[in-house]
Amino acid sequence: MTDTEEEPVGIPTLFKNPPPIRDSLSTETSRLQDETVEKCLLFLRGIEPTQRGPFNQFGVPALQRDAHVEYLYDSLEEYPSNFVGIDSSRPWMVYWALAGLSLLGEDVMKFRERVISTFTPMQNATGGFGGGHGQMSHCASTYAAILSLAMVGGEDAFKLVDRKAMWKWLGDLKQPDGGFQVCAGGEEDVRGAYCAMVIISLLDLPLDLPPEAEARRHGLETFVSGLPEYLSRCQTFEGGISGSPGTEAHGAYAFCALACLCILGKPEETIAKHMDIPLLLSWLSARQYAPEGGFAGRTNKLVDGCYSHWVGGCWPLIQSALNGAQPASAPLQPVVGSLLSREGLTRYILACCQSKRGGLRDKPGKHVDSYHTCYTLAGLSALQNHHFHTDSAGGVFDSAFSWKYVPITSTSELEPDVNIFGENDRLMPFHPLYVIPHKAAESMRAWYRKEKMIT
Repeated sequence: MTDTEEEPVGIPTLFKNPPPIRDSLSTETSRLQDETVEKCLLFLRGIEPTQRGPFNQFGVPALQRDAHVEYLYDSLEEYPSNFVGIDSSRPWMVYWALAGLSLLGEDVMKFRERVISTFTPMQNATGGFGGGHGQMSHCASTYAAILSLAMVGGEDAFKLVDRKAMWKWLGDLKQPDGGFQVCAGGEEDVRGAYCAMVIISLLDLPLDLPPEAEARRHGLETFVSGLPEYLSRCQTFEGGISGSPGTEAHGAYAFCALACLCILGKPEETIAKHMDIPLLLSWLSARQYAPEGGFAGRTNKLVDGCYSHWVGGCWPLIQSALNGAQPASAPLQPVVGSLLSREGLTRYILACCQSKRGGLRDKPGKHVDSYHTCYTLAGLSALQNHHFHTDSAGGVFDSAFSWKYVPITSTSELEPDVNIFGENDRLMPFHPLYVIPHKAAESMRAWYRKEKMIT
């Protein structure tokens, strides 16, 4: 059979051919890039034999919802023995599955008792959650545990958390330069800062540092002290954001830093004050490739489905920083609209990242896993909605919980691009800062605000 006989209609030329300008210098990096483009083009053109149709009028395959749901349910069951190497990631494996299922419209509250019984022995008396039984507390595993508890919801889940111990443990992680370590004696980076502020804001912990916190001896009084300035120092000469000052810019660190700033206040104030936005826009724009349509996480790296969230999730935050607060009832037509190619990312996710057996992957040729399934779906959800924040009362974290969304339709004035996905492919909107359903984040915060904590 020939390509022209089998190729679906409606696919623009941009997504059917290699880039017109190519560097004649051949390196290992350029060869890997060429190989990736060749593999992606087969899927983007709809002529890869293993690809599952049918294709819509834009030449885009449908979301294989049922297959992905089945894959994620399986990922909550027993793992083979060779997974022992990621035993410390158990809270993450729970979060990725629950988040992915929530995005696909599944009710994950039925897992409440299983989640509680799983996380109970992972919580340490000194505060926080480890990655497994008997393991030391870590910001990343605690973040994943808290978000999982938020998604299953309910008083029993919320009561599990020892907030006083959590507050003291996070106080020990606060550093004199304003940042956070990820664990006691561990590295200091923007992951620790983002995870800490997610935990503090969702659990409604006191903003003041515990009296015994070492950071107090260096003049810091609150968890926020020096934090925006620390994040600002992480912006690199390229315009991207690194894990710590002086290191390489990375898409996941960019999201962590920007989301952290948005938790601290209104993005038009926090991001505008502490980031060089034009330089950041330049770096973020360069992360989306053609013809693939997906995002890469760093300069001269390959596209990867997970950056649909880590880089794609940066765009609503930047747009909100440029547009400012919007009325909750009827958001204004934004001054700055879509700053990424929604069509390109949609094509990459639905054509290149789906496996016919269920689950989503990094790129063609890679295996599926729950991590890529979760974050690739999160990226697809984000581009299906216009996210904005509203005028808030001005209290601590009020702005973080003022985020709203409006589904983007082909006739929407909020975003100019035509939707190339089918209406049956819509996913649940997620909170752009907390990466869980809006209601889950709001319910957790509301419950803890009613519960007084003795410090």
